[in-house]
Amino acid sequence: MTAPPVTSSTSSTTQTTARLSGKRVIVTGGARGIGGESFEVDLLDPIATAQRTHLAIDHMGGVDVLVNSASILAHTSLLDLSVQDWNETFSIPSRAMLTTMQVSVRWMLDHEVHGKIINLASVAAKKGGVGEGVYPASKAAVVALTRQAALEWGCHGVTANSLCCGCILTEMGAASRTDKDLVTWSSHSPLGRLGTPRDVASVAFFLATSDSDYLTGQSINVTGGMITY
Repeated sequence: MTAPPVTSSTSSTTQTTARLSGKRVIVTGGARGIGGESFEVDLLDPIATAQRTHLAIDHMGGVDVLVNSASILAHTSLLDLSVQDWNETFSIPSRAMLTTMQVSVRWMLDHEVHGKIINLASVAAKKGGVGEGVYPASKAAVVALTRQAALEWGCHGVTANSLCCGCILTEMGAASRTDKDLVTWSSHSPLGRLGTPRDVASVAFFLATSDSDYLTGQSINVTGGMITY
């Protein structure tokens, strides 16, 4: 496995759109294109992650929405997988996610805030592929962790949902995808195209608003119909 970047960021911003006016939002892995002030943190370090999440909450005076989007894209076959590969692949999508949720939800519960948790998983959580190694398992852990969060914190008015994203044209995968890949992947969607970050953001935006108040514990596919379960 090529060593992945181990530094991501926890960004804090007060949304100015009408639907989220006054809401305090923390986004991990969202330093680019988010706006507001960002706080760099090594998400492989649980202590630093907790400290930076506290800092973001203090900076904004609270938190209403937590979006965990940080991830590592690493495809190593199971036979070639090392313990370090395993630990790194699971640390950011699930362990760091648990840390940011614990810090944020403790604040929500202490202040009786009916908050929203949105965790980015992947279609790989439901349908892995040859050569993807432990990546599908790490994303399945995100789905299971989110479901458990919904069960444990729902009684406090906190919702938790995950997004199982399909083939999305992100910067993270740009270095490895080819024109042939784009044609092949697009053919798997009834819509005949790949997803964009805006497609994912639109669903996340819905989950952050009051429109989704009765939706929790769900793993929502954002795949253009590539899978329907």
